[in-house]
Amino acid sequence: MGLTRRDVNHIFERLRSGVVPERGLDAFAVGIERQRAELGRVLDLAHAGEGVFKFLRGGYGCGKTFMSRLAVLDAQARGFATSFVVVSDNDLHFHRFDELYRKIVQELGTSSCPRGALADIVDRWIAKVENALVAAGANEEAPGFDAQVQKRIGEEITSLTGGKAPEDFARVLREIFALKQAGKGADAGALLSWLSGSGNVAAQQKKSAGIKGDITSAEALDYLHGLLEIVKAAGYKGLVIVIDEAETILRMRQDVRGKSLNGIRQICDAADRYHGLLWIFTGTPDFFDTKRGVAGLQPLHDRIRFLSQPGYVSLRQAQLELKPFDAGRLKEVALKLREIYPASDPPGLEARVTPEFIERLVREVTKGFGGDVGIVPRQFLRQLVNVFDLTIEFPEYDPEKQFKFEPQGTSDYEARKLEGKPPYDPEPGDDKGYPTTSVEF
Repeated sequence: MGLTRRDVNHIFERLRSGVVPERGLDAFAVGIERQRAELGRVLDLAHAGEGVFKFLRGGYGCGKTFMSRLAVLDAQARGFATSFVVVSDNDLHFHRFDELYRKIVQELGTSSCPRGALADIVDRWIAKVENALVAAGANEEAPGFDAQVQKRIGEEITSLTGGKAPEDFARVLREIFALKQAGKGADAGALLSWLSGSGNVAAQQKKSAGIKGDITSAEALDYLHGLLEIVKAAGYKGLVIVIDEAETILRMRQDVRGKSLNGIRQICDAADRYHGLLWIFTGTPDFFDTKRGVAGLQPLHDRIRFLSQPGYVSLRQAQLELKPFDAGRLKEVALKLREIYPASDPPGLEARVTPEFIERLVREVTKGFGGDVGIVPRQFLRQLVNVFDLTIEFPEYDPEKQFKFEPQGTSDYEARKLEGKPPYDPEPGDDKGYPTTSVEF
């Protein structure tokens, strides 16, 4: 499907901010065909009912977020629901599964509802429950039809989850249906918020549904299992969950790092129980290969260890390697972006932002980061789009003569690189690793 004007505007607004766009990525995807095909293969496995995981491995700036965003779009195009979660040391502690669950549901999306799709998915599923009753001979106009639907909701949850869903999971879904039928949309919305992991639902609204407290860390992945089954029963092929920037864990306290890595280990160990769920994690080599990261937790390291032979690396192993950008690939991306840029005078833009200027831009941005072309794509694309904008806004602007590179809006990693510092501050005991423990599960 071609790009709409809205898509194009979205792409360039995001690039101006130094952020990966959420759609339209096909238009400037370069040099990742094999990796994209491998993610397509694991999507096929999920569609066939397997529970699978994949780790995208690559240095800063090599396109992990781009690749995972593209995987989300590919998954949605193939009929999956998705969720894209960024690890944060502010509002997502990975060892707290209730926080993880809340973020997953918050970011739940489909091709028709990019974010916050839980309500739509539940409505689609309940409609299918109603249709199945009618097809079996029930009269939807009869006074007892709503009671039949509520009864069938409970039966369906038990059947779909093998009786393993928490009691409150089915109870809340039955009550959401009843409240909507009674015209109490606000109360139904409050219970949907509770099912999303919110801790801000009024006690009276919870009491009316017969539930106590909030979803706990120990219960959260059981709720995720129930949600996965609802997603599939609503007509979706499965669920894809992206956990982006797992290397953020390296900057957390040592005890939190150990718990978070054990959380990832438990998710991998339990993956085969979640039929139709694909987990995609992204991380840097430091995250995977150092004792401060995955290599410090031996069972996880053994499970997802990166394997290579001289000159050969399989794409099918747990870690999918993404190669750093080089000058040629950056130039190709730039030319694709120039082609779709919404210029009032496309020939004028092409005449002033030439392939030769783009090559110079690559050299100058790379030089500004110590000659490491692999980490410059974000800064490069911001500078490129700014040059496009200046060229269109000011007829007298000549990028060949007037462009000067100055890093703008540098990330923490870029700032440390400019200062010659490592990605994180070393700590005593970084080489000791972590004990294998069980996070509340």
